[in-house]
Amino acid sequence: MFFQKRNTIRWILIVSSFVIVSLILWNTYNFFQKFKDEERTKMEIWAAAQQTVINAPKSSEVDLMLPLKILESNKSTPMILMDVDGNLMYTQNMDDTKENDTIYINDKIDQFQYENQPIEVVDNGEKLAILYYGNSALLNKLKYYPLALLLIIFLFGTVVYFFYRTAKISDQNKLWAGMAKETAHQIGTPLSSLLGWTELLKTMEIDESITSEIEKDIDRLQTITERFSKIGSVPKLQELDIVAETHSAFDYLKARTSKLVEFSFEAPNKEITVLLNNQLFGWTIENLVKNAIDAMRGKGTLKLAIEDTEKEVKITVTDNGKGIHKQDYKNVFKPGFTTKKRGWGLGLSLVKRIIEDYHQGKVKVLHSEIGKGTTMQISLKKAV
Repeated sequence: MFFQKRNTIRWILIVSSFVIVSLILWNTYNFFQKFKDEERTKMEIWAAAQQTVINAPKSSEVDLMLPLKILESNKSTPMILMDVDGNLMYTQNMDDTKENDTIYINDKIDQFQYENQPIEVVDNGEKLAILYYGNSALLNKLKYYPLALLLIIFLFGTVVYFFYRTAKISDQNKLWAGMAKETAHQIGTPLSSLLGWTELLKTMEIDESITSEIEKDIDRLQTITERFSKIGSVPKLQELDIVAETHSAFDYLKARTSKLVEFSFEAPNKEITVLLNNQLFGWTIENLVKNAIDAMRGKGTLKLAIEDTEKEVKITVTDNGKGIHKQDYKNVFKPGFTTKKRGWGLGLSLVKRIIEDYHQGKVKVLHSEIGKGTTMQISLKKAV
């Protein structure tokens, strides 16, 4: 009910905005036409005054004061007055240096004819001249006002769209975070029961290796539970040896992966301290390793190497799987992107978020070649 009401309000706002914009554009158009009509009326008065001046020999000097004042009053509208034989008589509000340029005058006449219907100067049915006039500078500016308004509205609409899109994504993230925390909570109950059953098994005459492996898997479930419970929260980082943490996650997967995958691990024989959240970092290594195994379809060579540089630690995971197209180097980290028939496409997006958002590191496709394999690289700053 709440979401339905919120969607209704959104549509009301959208429709109202559309109506308001339409009214503004309609009023602007009407204002433009009204202003254009007023300019034509002024030009018709100017043409009448010009007709009076042309017939000046028939009038006294006093009679010319008003027409001359009307002729001089035009300060904005560009115009060209031509006689009936096509000779230039007069120009106003134009480039005076080009009055003798026939091409320039003809081009302006064509432009003015396109903008406004010419006005004939007539006296007693006899055509004396033709007045060509264009739009004033103010009218030309007003002509582009609707376009500017539409651009502003478009930008406003874009901002609103991204606002709602961001809000929707935020709601989805909260939903996923809530589901993850609820999953962690639900796993906790059977996990406690498994711990009790494990202790009971220890009291019986059962091979210790069996209970030991069960305990490892229970520890694994506890780690997964803690990972899910941390989604949506800012994880705590502590100074840890990245070589040991990487080796631990690597060994766990190696022991539970098909023997058809040949594993190798290379790292400096020393501690390298980095600010880490061990559970999230372990999750990252597991995602990269599992992704590499999937790319090899469960058979091939997988190498994990740690390189110690002056300020950073670089971890690479290399496989000899199907490879990644160069145009997809960045797409592989987007949620939902996957080349597998099954899968959510979330593994590498989680890796990117854990490394870059929580650990301020970098993750990228270092190198890939179709049919030969891929190398993924993580870069983390060393602890000071």
